[in-house]
Amino acid sequence: MTTNFFRLDGKVAVITGGGQGIGEAICRRLAAAGAKVGVFDINGENAHRVARDIAGVPLVGDLTRESDLDRVFREIVAQAGPVDILVNNAGVASRKGRDVPVWESVREDWEYVFNINVIGVVLCCKAVLPSMIERKYGRIVNIASIAGKEGNPKMAPYSASKAAVIALTKSLSKELVGKGDICVNSVSPAVIQTPILDQLDQAQINMMLSKIPLGRTGKPEEVAALVHFLASSECSFTTGFCFDISGGRATY
Repeated sequence: MTTNFFRLDGKVAVITGGGQGIGEAICRRLAAAGAKVGVFDINGENAHRVARDIAGVPLVGDLTRESDLDRVFREIVAQAGPVDILVNNAGVASRKGRDVPVWESVREDWEYVFNINVIGVVLCCKAVLPSMIERKYGRIVNIASIAGKEGNPKMAPYSASKAAVIALTKSLSKELVGKGDICVNSVSPAVIQTPILDQLDQAQINMMLSKIPLGRTGKPEEVAALVHFLASSECSFTTGFCFDISGGRATY
């Protein structure tokens, strides 16, 4: 018997932060499985580069600006069709590399990180959900972080924002029960070798690595493999869950 597990032929996917790192790996993986991929990134050069490589659709904009989101999602629908898969991957670790204890943080540190890591996720979900509900099908995958479960010192805005993403995933999944085959899950990576590490000093990176039993950073392609399942129709009886991909750091 011939099987085509996890094929995404005919599906339309949008990946935020798709121009580099984990997002780029997810774009390439889903495109290889047959999806038409919208590469959504604030960096136009990166979005066009990845989209060109995978015959995707470059989507350039700021996900914290509702006017940009309206335009971007109109573009993907016009060029490829309604969105079946949304991967909320875009995120930042800090504002201007400010890794400081809470008592030294300022309001702007929190607002900057939460606007991208939380509000951006909410706005992207709002952009695709009416169509998913109408068609009774959809997959949303939110990229959280192990920091959202355990809390990293001197990274309170980031840790708190990723905890919010995990809770948002759980709430949204319950709201969608009974509205069709729509599943919402999150993924919590530990340290992955991506450009986001450039925002952290080496001591912070070493601290995080020391907590990983496998003793190495993860690869973007490893995260993409997990997201691929969660974005597929085979993921039909799992929703509201947070999947670890942390090298054994967390097993709950």
